[in-house]
Amino acid sequence: MRGAVIHAPRDIRFETLDDPKILHPTDAIIRTAVTCVCGSDLWAYRGLEPVGDPHPMGHEYVGIVEEVGSEVTHVKPGQFVVGSFATSDNTCANCRNGYQSNCLHREFMSTCQADHVRIPNAQGTLVATDEVPGEEFWPGLLAVSDVMGTGWWAAEAAEVKPGSTAVVVGDGAVGLCAVIAAKEKGAERIIVMSRHASRQQLAREFGATDIVSERGEEGIARIKDLTGGIGADSVLECVGTEQSMQQALRSTRPGGNVGFVGVPHDVAVDGQELFFSHVGLRGGPAPVRRYLPDLIDRVLTGRIHPGMVFDLTLPLDQVAEGYKAMDERRAIKTLLKP
Repeated sequence: MRGAVIHAPRDIRFETLDDPKILHPTDAIIRTAVTCVCGSDLWAYRGLEPVGDPHPMGHEYVGIVEEVGSEVTHVKPGQFVVGSFATSDNTCANCRNGYQSNCLHREFMSTCQADHVRIPNAQGTLVATDEVPGEEFWPGLLAVSDVMGTGWWAAEAAEVKPGSTAVVVGDGAVGLCAVIAAKEKGAERIIVMSRHASRQQLAREFGATDIVSERGEEGIARIKDLTGGIGADSVLECVGTEQSMQQALRSTRPGGNVGFVGVPHDVAVDGQELFFSHVGLRGGPAPVRRYLPDLIDRVLTGRIHPGMVFDLTLPLDQVAEGYKAMDERRAIKTLLKP
């Protein structure tokens, strides 16, 4: 098979790789329908995370099952399946508590920008659709495997409620999907912090009511102005930087909540400040598997359209250009077709 391999910062190559094989009876092999480049992939691409030895990339996928291990009975060859970037057996105590992304047998996917992928813990990770959906649904279902599920987790962690005011920090694919989630959960006002016109437009299509382009202290002050001087009920932090976390915490009202889903990089939270703010803070890797049946249904019934975050589509063999376009902010998110 062929797939993306990172060799060094800004050095993505499309190479011939060993075909995946069933290694454990809980594995499955899928033929990739579509995959993509994630904003979190850019940390290594930009040299902000160590690359180490050359290795495959990608953690978002939907596809057709080709082979299953002997203990996999929930899915079978020929079915179209959606999974998660974090695999789970869906039976351990953490899974039963709804935190499948902290499964005791968790593995993080990392080889999905390829035409075939081995899925560990396939029995608990994969959810099959009733039939192979039309290709027009594939981008939305692919979004569900990570960015839509992560945006939903941001809204849930921030405790977005009907009639509430929510702020979304970040206008990447996760932030835009968080707007969808906040809307679906009934937020009356959704304020998006964004400086990019195309992303602002898509945010409004998804349900944003206000746009704040200021950052730092100016951005915090603007949020306070829009919320009667006290801050928002819920703030969804979808970036993972020190600045974005500070904006989120200081834009939240006393008694409000921050859901942080951007993978933190050099983020430090002042315990004393958090203590006196009365702001709740919850986050971590999204338990996407918990939401898959519901989100898949919302996509297939046309209730939500998270696939709109893919504004660049390329053949899989042009994956390097997909990274470059996202790095240069010429694309929100790149869809890759094998």
